[in-house]
Amino acid sequence: MNITAAALRSDRVTWVIAIAVILAGIAAYKALPRAEDPGFDWRIAQVVTQFPGASPERVEQLITDKLEAAIQEIPQLDYISSRSRSGVSVINVFIKENETVLRPIYDNLRRKVERVQPQLPEGAYPSQVNDEFADVYGVVIALTGEGYDYAELKDVADEVRDELLLLESVAKVELYGEQPEQLHIDYNNSRLAELGLTPGQLVEVLSSRNIIVPGGSLTTDDEHIVVEPSGSFESVDDLARSLIRLPGGAVAALEDIATVTRGYVDPPAAKASANGKPGLALALALREGGNIMQLGDEVETLLARLQRDYPIGVDFELLAFQPQDVASITDRFRANLFQAVAVVSLVMLLFLGLRTGFVVATLIPTSLVSAMVVMQFLNIGIDQVSLAALILALGMLVDNAIVVIENTMVNMREGKSRFQAAVESANELRIPLLTASLTTAAAFFPIYLAESKTGEYMAPLFLVVTITLLCSWVISLTLLPLLAVKLLKVKQVAKESVTLGQRVYRRMLYAALKVRLLLLPAVVALFLFAMQGFAYIPSIFFPDSDKPVLRAELELPPGAPMARSEEVVEQFEAFIAAELSDIGPLPQREPSVFDKLGAAVIKAVPMLAAKEEEAPATRGVASWMAYTGSSGPRFVLQHRTAPPRRYYSFIQLNMSGDDASDEVMEKLRTFAAEGFPDLRFSVSRIEFGPPVDHPVEIRLSGKDQNQLLTMAD
Repeated sequence: MNITAAALRSDRVTWVIAIAVILAGIAAYKALPRAEDPGFDWRIAQVVTQFPGASPERVEQLITDKLEAAIQEIPQLDYISSRSRSGVSVINVFIKENETVLRPIYDNLRRKVERVQPQLPEGAYPSQVNDEFADVYGVVIALTGEGYDYAELKDVADEVRDELLLLESVAKVELYGEQPEQLHIDYNNSRLAELGLTPGQLVEVLSSRNIIVPGGSLTTDDEHIVVEPSGSFESVDDLARSLIRLPGGAVAALEDIATVTRGYVDPPAAKASANGKPGLALALALREGGNIMQLGDEVETLLARLQRDYPIGVDFELLAFQPQDVASITDRFRANLFQAVAVVSLVMLLFLGLRTGFVVATLIPTSLVSAMVVMQFLNIGIDQVSLAALILALGMLVDNAIVVIENTMVNMREGKSRFQAAVESANELRIPLLTASLTTAAAFFPIYLAESKTGEYMAPLFLVVTITLLCSWVISLTLLPLLAVKLLKVKQVAKESVTLGQRVYRRMLYAALKVRLLLLPAVVALFLFAMQGFAYIPSIFFPDSDKPVLRAELELPPGAPMARSEEVVEQFEAFIAAELSDIGPLPQREPSVFDKLGAAVIKAVPMLAAKEEEAPATRGVASWMAYTGSSGPRFVLQHRTAPPRRYYSFIQLNMSGDDASDEVMEKLRTFAAEGFPDLRFSVSRIEFGPPVDHPVEIRLSGKDQNQLLTMAD
């Protein structure tokens, strides 16, 4: 079947199909899920077991070793990474990269862990299996309140969380920085001795109170009544007025023996602060297949209402907001699309004429919207990888159109009818263009085949490039020949006319053919010389992201108290507020020739410019969120989270402009080195691609721990 001839003969059907595909592509573009990074399966689960008061050696012997022995029975297991610290065991379970159905594996992991629970020592908490360890919380809301304590902020956060969970695009909401409340009973040892009480007796008396037990029920002819025993504590005053029986038979109120107050767990497990103000953080995860842009609109609408509803002093601030980043990526893609259409049209206008330029330029948006339809069918969303693939394809898909249209025009000049010229051109180039498209797509195929998280992350690159090029090939054989027949006008010439440029090119070609024996070695030598130049180009697979966000990690020596971590974080926050919020004007740079040329083009054609944000009033840190004792939520895919540790803290810094990031990082490193010799400090940009703890990792295993430490050294 000749697809080109069929498209030309049934031109009305071709027009209808083309319009339907364009409309479907536009609808698909609006409906495709949007996110900053492509979704891929994290093949990791975490098993955390608390054993308060135990040393790392006891934690390893009594908990970690037993759990690891059971987990190693899982057939899909790749390897286990565990850390036994004072009072806690953390086991990371890594599943083989080729496993795609993970839910049964995680269920099997839970069964293995539950089987070991009776073997754990008394005092150990039940093990917690977290298979949602890698959820990304693209929106983080900081909740602060001047004059509000943690309990009052927690009440507000609970109300806000209930409203956030009602949003269509929200999958779950996690709260960070909350301080659990508890009642403190402070007593004086001499006062207890005077009454003949010991602290142990006082604890025993109080533990026998406030126990909720079934009180039975009463049944009458009319109703069934459930009886609830009285005596439970409803307030601090109830506890303070509770009567304590003394050894001599007398009774006394607890408030006469000790002081009862309401407070928080001390020391806290973790804390959070926003821009130096104590507060809480609400982290939102996007539902699977959701649109991050829709989530952003819903959150902004809700926060505007909440800011009006809650009293003055309660403030909500977006400290991490992926919808803004995705909008920026999408704007840049649209700018690239307009630029590609404009450049192709301009080149075709200069060399082939206005009509030819219009026909060729039509291929670009038509191919892209057609690719959107296929992407929706294959569940490929819009993210920075798929958009990068579309931008790559922009420079390649026009080749099909240019070759087909130019060959059609040559046939027309030779006196062939428009129909015959279009059909013969398509038939002649059909297989070569398909081969060229598939060859180009094959360059990205090894990335798609890689059985690793990097390969899975970058898989849309191959898929989208292949889809777009194949759509371009189909359109070049159907819609473009139809447009050529309808729009192109080529004069038949009896003798070929040769332009000045063609004459120069032919002379160069003839001269090269005469010295081909010398030319071929010269080309090979030039190729080898170019290959040697690669040694001077930095080799990195994933560059740093251009997102204006820095991540700072602060780690004190293991065993450092929470108070020390709070003190260090407070000093860093004070330094950020005083020294890094405004670090001076941007150094002026003399614009280059290319800068001036680009500015002139954009000024002439404003639609070619990407949407730019207003220049910040200051350079430096615009806002920050500090998590003391924890790593906070995974606000971007690349952020590495860990269970709470009292000697570890994390600070997320949002820059007012990325031009100041290097200066801010250098100032922070200097401040840490000069003021905190015992602090392990690191600050970096957000990476691009899947998270990597270290560029190079070596795993040593064996039975002799001392020998392993020697080999590691």
